[in-house]
Amino acid sequence: MEHALSPTALAELRRPRPYPAVSVLTPTHRREPYNAQDRVRLRNAVAEAKKQLETDPEVTRERRVDVAAQLDQALGEVDLTHAEDGLVIFAAPGEHQVWSLGRAVPERVVLSDTFLTRNLVSAQVSERPFWVLSVSADRATLWNGGGGRVTEERTGGFPLTRRNENFDPERLERFGDMPSTFRDEGTRHFLRETDTAMGAVLRDDPRPLYVTGEQAALSCLDEVGDASRRAVHIPHGGLTHGTPDAVWQAVRPVVEAEDLRTIDTVTKELESARGRKEFVAGVDEVWQNAREARVRLLAVEENYRVIVRDDGGHLVPASSDDRDAREDIVDEIVEQCLETGADVRFVPDGTLADANGIAGVLRY
Repeated sequence: MEHALSPTALAELRRPRPYPAVSVLTPTHRREPYNAQDRVRLRNAVAEAKKQLETDPEVTRERRVDVAAQLDQALGEVDLTHAEDGLVIFAAPGEHQVWSLGRAVPERVVLSDTFLTRNLVSAQVSERPFWVLSVSADRATLWNGGGGRVTEERTGGFPLTRRNENFDPERLERFGDMPSTFRDEGTRHFLRETDTAMGAVLRDDPRPLYVTGEQAALSCLDEVGDASRRAVHIPHGGLTHGTPDAVWQAVRPVVEAEDLRTIDTVTKELESARGRKEFVAGVDEVWQNAREARVRLLAVEENYRVIVRDDGGHLVPASSDDRDAREDIVDEIVEQCLETGADVRFVPDGTLADANGIAGVLRY
């Protein structure tokens, strides 16, 4: 199952497909007893997708058989043992994907000529993804962080290892020469290559970057590099061969402190926007301005959800039984704002109590 949504992956998912491109969304649960029905609900959702394929006159028999087989293969790849809060299956002629999300999704099936991506986008942003680069004199490891965890990322050439066969960091450490290792031209060249590789990753998938390593390694990286110079440095060695949990425990206090600073910045900016008459609040008012590309900063409480319907000019409260109910309107707003270049920030529940869970700062 897929977890990390890079800009490249998102662009590929948004590519038009031969009809039908099927999106199957279903909420899942991390713990008992709530997860007891997840398997049944997922099978029912896939069965509903097959039923829609059967009854859609625009779907040829050949494509119906193909996409139904893709749905079955996707179902077989689902691992609910490690379920998060939502699951999305994409299936089209000749292809399928399964995505596990750390954010709840509405239960629905959509047939179109593109996959439904807004829930993936919203889940990715809400997890506040970041990179961790762990460096030493002979190895550099990249970690993908977000949602309270990190996993090793094997992309952009990472992990990188030094090619010098005569390099022996253990011998240097034994003889007390380790600090001078980072003045060695071979080491500096290796760290320069590491910085270049990290710069390429950041260009493809921009995120906050944290760098871990011995202080001597961090100082050397600052001297020879550029991309990592703008990162948050965490003096903690031994993580290039570390476990994901060890890396997360090392960066967690710094990441959480950065999150608190971000929340404080967002709340101050919202308050300032009130005085300038550039403040909007509530799902309807934010949606109206998001569609006009007027939102510069969007703030959303982490678990804010609301079901609405469009009465022709405004969004009004609705129930999930309503025919025109829009259960993922918040995710629609998030994706719309990102599409128009807005900064989107998720904040803890209760932060926007006086704004009904969602607020924005306008461009004009």
